[in-house]
Amino acid sequence: MPIGGFVITVFPEDIQSVVKALRGFDQVEVHGHDDNGNVVAVLDCDTSEDMEALVGRIGRVKGVLSVGLTYFNAEDEVEKMEKGQYIPSRSFGNKPPQD
Repeated sequence: MPIGGFVITVFPEDIQSVVKALRGFDQVEVHGHDDNGNVVAVLDCDTSEDMEALVGRIGRVKGVLSVGLTYFNAEDEVEKMEKGQYIPSRSFGNKPPQD
């Protein structure tokens, strides 16, 4: 399960409504916010692809200006890939061999 730490920047006047919206996502844990519009949150998803989709949904919340990654850990996902238990739909920059 990938885990990522994020700073979500919002319009200061929208901080309360954005925090409320963020708490509505099962995979989001809000750790705090300041009066300048910075929200600290941790996202805990099943796959990195799920996290990418969730970041996109958060970015579309009214009042959100940016969603910045500060920390990312996906060791267990990498282990699953090494064992062949998980194959991501993206190649992460690796191209398949050409015939």
